[in-house]
Amino acid sequence: MAGAVVAAAVVLAPGQALAGVRDSKQLSATQRETLVEHIRSSALDWSIGLATHAEIDALNILQATMLAMSRAFAGLRLQPGLVQVDGNRAPVLDGFGGSVQTVIGGDRSCPAISAASILAKVHRDQLMMELHAEYPGYGFDRHKGYPTAAHRAALLALGPCPAHRLSFAPVRAALRASARQSAELA
Repeated sequence: MAGAVVAAAVVLAPGQALAGVRDSKQLSATQRETLVEHIRSSALDWSIGLATHAEIDALNILQATMLAMSRAFAGLRLQPGLVQVDGNRAPVLDGFGGSVQTVIGGDRSCPAISAASILAKVHRDQLMMELHAEYPGYGFDRHKGYPTAAHRAALLALGPCPAHRLSFAPVRAALRASARQSAELA
């Protein structure tokens, strides 16, 4: 419900696997953080792309995710012949002449996608820690912007902060509740 959407692109040598690298959701935060440097130093190339919360609100989360993926790809120095994308939709990759393959569950089956998922997750977690330092009352250090009960409670108590995604229903509801409370106090 808050912060940027983050994507990563990782280029591995054909047949290259990275020890310990698997779906980021199957790893602890400590395991992911430990693997980041291994991925960065072992990959032929890697890049991070993001779309801001304002871009998410303007485009919608799916289109913003595609934009973040395109930006991650554009940041690569090496152009692979095949791009594998986790999921069932692929972003537009301007100027890319190779093949694009969508892979449902790719973060569990494709080493480059697994590595990219780890880089993206660790980067987003770092961004959420920065937001926590700026807006400590929301608990971004714990829930990382996801719609947990604690996040929803903080949102209702404090109203949205500038990093919240206003196009998300719980954020809009909290904004309306804040407006009602302000009107009642006036």
